[in-house]
Amino acid sequence: MFLEKSNKYHKRNGWVEVICGSMFSGKTEELIRRLNRAKIAKLKVEIFKPAIDNRYDEENVVSHDDNSIHSTPVETASNILFYSKDFEVVGIDEAQFFDDELPAVCNKLADAGKRVIVAGLDMDFSGKPFGSIPSLMATAEYVTKVHAICMKCGNLAQYSHRTIKNDKLVVLGEKDSYEPLCRNCFNEARKKL
Repeated sequence: MFLEKSNKYHKRNGWVEVICGSMFSGKTEELIRRLNRAKIAKLKVEIFKPAIDNRYDEENVVSHDDNSIHSTPVETASNILFYSKDFEVVGIDEAQFFDDELPAVCNKLADAGKRVIVAGLDMDFSGKPFGSIPSLMATAEYVTKVHAICMKCGNLAQYSHRTIKNDKLVVLGEKDSYEPLCRNCFNEARKKL
């Protein structure tokens, strides 16, 4: 009887986790790891990615280490609300490519009792805060910043340096277009542009 009453009035707590860092730092790898652990716990899990990100696969989220997990590509952040009703854990990859509604969507999901795990670049190619990731970091319960290794000196890298000439904010690319750099090497590389 007591359990019935307490469960009746107990609302499951939701929260937001952000995994951020530069390219090649293991953000997607960490996202996949957390989602797989939730699946082991028999939770209902779904992952979303922006439809524009088809670098490795049209539907799967794929890490640089070739680990993958099936996902639902969506055009806008608000689509995530529509498709995530039946899930307890919601993963979002490449969050920097979503529109400015993403923080509100993540908070609505968390308010509804869902665990929301978001992965994305915290800075763009010029070292400026990227998309809605800074807002998400401010409102998230948990923030994990991961680092790559600087391709010039071997220190920890937190910048995604674009190695091709292109001033557009969004340029989908891989090792042919970007390299992770530490602060000093990034500043030196930016001087040469």
